[in-house]
Order: sequence, then C-alpha cells, then structure tokens
Amino acid sequence: MLEVFQGVVRQFGKVIRQTSAGLNYRLPWPIQQADVVNVERIQRLEVGFRSDPRRPGSVHPVTRESLMLTGDENIVDAQIIVQYRIKDPIPYLFRIQDPLGTLRAATEVALRSRVGNTTIDEVLTVGRVRVQEETREFLQQLMDTYESGLLVTEVKLQTVDAPDQVKDAFHDVVRAREDRERLINQARGYREDLIPKARGEAQEVIRAAEAYREERILKARGDAARFESVLAEYRKAPAVTRERLHLETLERVLPGVQKVVLDGQAGGQVVPFLPLRDITIHQQPAPPVAGEPRRGQ
Repeated sequence: MLEVFQGVVRQFGKVIRQTSAGLNYRLPWPIQQADVVNVERIQRLEVGFRSDPRRPGSVHPVTRESLMLTGDENIVDAQIIVQYRIKDPIPYLFRIQDPLGTLRAATEVALRSRVGNTTIDEVLTVGRVRVQEETREFLQQLMDTYESGLLVTEVKLQTVDAPDQVKDAFHDVVRAREDRERLINQARGYREDLIPKARGEAQEVIRAAEAYREERILKARGDAARFESVLAEYRKAPAVTRERLHLETLERVLPGVQKVVLDGQAGGQVVPFLPLRDITIHQQPAPPVAGEPRRGQ
C-alpha cells in the first residue's frame, strides 16, 4: 500500500489487525479480507447548501439545515463547509454506521449552539472567525465522543446573512449603523483636528498678550526713568527746567499750527489788526482738481 493508505484486516468478519504502508499479506477471501482507506486525503462536507457537480459554481440552498436562531432572537441563514480526514480507520469503518450523516448532524448541532450564544451583529461581522473556531472545537469534541475516527481540520462559514424575506430591510439597518459609525468617526476626526488648532490659536493669543504686556512694562519703565531724570534736573534748577519743558512742548506743537506773532512793545492804545479771514482761507484745503476724487469718496 502507498503511504497515504492504511488497511484493516478482518478474519471471518472480525478485525484482527491494522496495516500501514508497505507490503502486507493476508489469507484469501472468504477467510480474510482487507478494508483500505486514505488517511491523508482532505474531504469536504457541505451543510446548509449543496454544490451542483454538473454546473460548477452553482449551489442549491438547504434551508432546513441553514436557518438558525441567534442569541438575540434573530434568524440567520448560515452555510458552512467542513473539511475533515480519517484519522483512525477502525472506528471509522466499524464504530458508526453512517459516519458522514453523523458528521453532518453534529455540524448542525455545533453551529446552532455557537450561533445561539452570539448576537446577529457578531455573527455577521467581527465574531465570524470566533464562531468558526468554536464550532470546529465543539464539533471535534462531539466526533471524539462518538468515536467516529474523523479529524475535523477546518470549519468555514461560506455565507451568513439574513433570510431572503427580510434581507433588504436588514441590510438597510446595517447600512444605517455603518453610516452612524462613519459620522461618529468623522465628528471625532473633526474634533481631533479642531482642538489642536484652537489650542494653537489660544497659545498664539497668550503669547501676543504676554509680548504686549512686556512692551507696556518696558515702556512704562522707560517713561518712569525719563520722569525721574527730569525730576532730578527740576530739583536742581526748577525755573530752567520749566522753561526747557515749555520750549520742547512748543517744538512739538507749533510746526503744524498757523502762527501770528504780536509785538509786545506796541502801544496799548493801538488795536492789533489780525487778518483772520486770510488765515482761515489759507487753513482751508484747496479745492480738488477736476477728475480727482474728493477725500472720503
């Protein structure tokens, strides 16, 4: 036999030994006979649907196997694929009358048990992988309890969805939840963008205020220093200091003012003639040139 095969030798129907790869001898039938099985080939079992061998890619749903109740009392349509191989030929051949039928029924039991402890949202989204793994573990426990001789290598949920009768409404609910999560994430992103920006603007205002404060403090200190220096000079020579301050003030004010000088030695009986009208005319702004806009326009 090839390495992938193992055999079971029976004598008058009773199992007497198990053979492995290599050259093996037995007595001819009807004294002895050998049952040979492939212990390495991965086989596939479909639950909840059946593939059409005549039309590749075409499947037929089996709702009596696929419809099941979730933990939050919703109905889902779950189709599952079980991959397995024979790990012990003797129990597989002689312990159970229908190993594949037993595996199919046990798969339904395991999947319904796991789905029944899970909400519909988890089954359809984040909990799908967990349901697959828990189903595989529970299914293997059942098959070991039955001494089936089978090893479950993988359990894969082919499709999990709401029943056709409510599928559209259910998808609308799912889309609404997704939209809600999307809007929440957008709002959080906007918040994460706005808060640092507001903090930066606040820090900028604080720095500007601190700079203005320092500027005012330095200016006040400078003014105080100048005042103290003037005060010291005033204490030394009050009259001279007053005259100097008076002249400095006139230097700042008089350059922009129309001045009229009167002779203080003139006779007190003579009324001074002041050309106020000419002074007023000279102080008025010149009329705008044609085509030149007026001020304020």
